[in-house]
Amino acid sequence: MGPSLSLYSFILEDRVYLPLWTYFCLIMKYTRNLVIIAALILVAVVYYRYRQPRFVAGEKAPDFEVGLVSGERAKLSDLKGKYVLLQFWGSWCGPCRRENPELVELYHQYHERGFEIFSIGIEPNPRMWQNAIKQDGLLWKYHAMESGNFDGAQALQYNIKAIPATFLINPEGVIMGVNLKPVYMEKMLREKIGG
Repeated sequence: MGPSLSLYSFILEDRVYLPLWTYFCLIMKYTRNLVIIAALILVAVVYYRYRQPRFVAGEKAPDFEVGLVSGERAKLSDLKGKYVLLQFWGSWCGPCRRENPELVELYHQYHERGFEIFSIGIEPNPRMWQNAIKQDGLLWKYHAMESGNFDGAQALQYNIKAIPATFLINPEGVIMGVNLKPVYMEKMLREKIGG
């Protein structure tokens, strides 16, 4: 007669006995690791979604009105009929500053064909922001500034939690792309308005 199975043991293979408590502990150890991994994945997904802008390609870009650095008032809808890059950036943001020369080149290349850039600075320091506009050669006229805490009206409206954040908008006011690299913006503009 083979080995008997008692309440306190479990047969893993032919002659290998393992107390039920040990087996339970092994299951719990691996289950606990799986639960921890699942929880970390869930946290990462929620954090990723939290940091995403509110609007995606195919949605209408909501209108807003801001005061420009020049003292004028401007609405996003003032640029209807043009391709618009809505850019959220900051003078203190290294990736933003590295991206600016490419945006300046895009502006030079496509401005005469109906392309405009509308920049909103997420800034704690107005003087640094104005200096960065000059240093980076951002020659377009649409520059507005909001609080550096991401709690300004447009940052909240578009759910901006990190910069740079960009929205490429078509002449009808529909978002064509979100957070595109300048090389992809250039490709889309070339396809739409010629290169």
